[in-house]
Amino acid sequence: MNAPWKAGGSRDPFEAYVCDVNTYDIVRSVCDDMGWAPEKVSKGGLRNAIQSLSVSASPNILLVDLSESGDPLNDINGLAEVCEPGTMVIAVGQINDVRLYRDLMVSGLHDYLLKPFGPDALRDSIAQAQAMMNAPRAEDDGGIRSHISTAVIGVRGGVGASTVATSLAWLLSDRLGRLTALLDLDVHFGTGALSLDLEPGRGLTDAIDNPSRIDGLFIERAMIKANDKLSLLSAEAPISNPIMTDGTAFFQLQEEFRGAFEATVIDLPRNMLINYPHLVHDLQVHVIVTELSLAAARDTIRLLAWLKANAPQSRPILVANKVQSSALEISRKDFESSIEHKIDFMVPADPKSAAQASKLGKPIVEAVRSSKASAAIKGIADMIVGQAEEDEQTDGAEAGKSKKPGKSSFSFSSLLPSKAKAKA
Repeated sequence: MNAPWKAGGSRDPFEAYVCDVNTYDIVRSVCDDMGWAPEKVSKGGLRNAIQSLSVSASPNILLVDLSESGDPLNDINGLAEVCEPGTMVIAVGQINDVRLYRDLMVSGLHDYLLKPFGPDALRDSIAQAQAMMNAPRAEDDGGIRSHISTAVIGVRGGVGASTVATSLAWLLSDRLGRLTALLDLDVHFGTGALSLDLEPGRGLTDAIDNPSRIDGLFIERAMIKANDKLSLLSAEAPISNPIMTDGTAFFQLQEEFRGAFEATVIDLPRNMLINYPHLVHDLQVHVIVTELSLAAARDTIRLLAWLKANAPQSRPILVANKVQSSALEISRKDFESSIEHKIDFMVPADPKSAAQASKLGKPIVEAVRSSKASAAIKGIADMIVGQAEEDEQTDGAEAGKSKKPGKSSFSFSSLLPSKAKAKA
């Protein structure tokens, strides 16, 4: 089959293919405001876009309407085959589903606007696309480290998962020198800010209430610095205010973190994990914090099985925390036998060091660096980084092997400019 013919010359700044009159009028109005030719807005939606772009050059920014598409994800792949590298794609549609939103973003689209939308929403999306296109691009990836995404999950309340999460975030930033984001998703009772002697602020609640506002500028303003390389996003919402969200904000935050930071640590409560399973889809490592008790063994089995089904790509690290060798409900051997999984780290109970860290407003790994508990948590941090680097090498090797002629597995992700890493 012959390759699609592409027109020569410079590319148009913008084109749109829409399905309904209202959207057509709004997009033409925005085009006129931007100084772009309104005739570049056509009717016909995604199918018309594929047909037109197969014989003409792709614009810098492309808007496509998915309203008449029966299978948006599959149809988007068809669009990818006729788009040229560098095209920023904004999709619009009527389906309000966080899973579809996530899948579209993973496929490489810049944004998805839910109809009906106003001119301001479209202008904001276009402005963000332009900013990304104009951002400096790294010519050499040699100095950029891949992003590490980790979640810390306690199998039961009180096992110390938040303490471990805060300590890991501190180590990744301070000891290992990675620009790190700590996301405390315990919206009502989180202790991330308290452990770092910080005010939690309203960043997380604002993100949940207004997910469309989440971008690089929002991240910069909403996150609170704990040290030169560690930033925190948390909340201390009133108990009377329940969380009302479909999870879009959490996915958006993770996306922005991947562009702005070198590591993300999520303090992930069990209820949030179950309610929003998409939180674990892109994790490289999940740290499961447990204790050596019968109830914890039961819940560890259930959690491991759930994560294996929902995050098969993620490496589990099992941590037994607050271990008192003289007062074990279950021995390590019996615990491992019952859950059919090895305990990777045993963190000894150290109430004296924990109390000192609390008084100083520092993580235990910073307040009492010489403690046995700190040494164990340092081992966890080293394993996380080692696993991430191993995954990167494996992915690179597999990518090299998979490059062979045949059917294309094209993704818009390859079309997008790489996001410049934020500098400390």
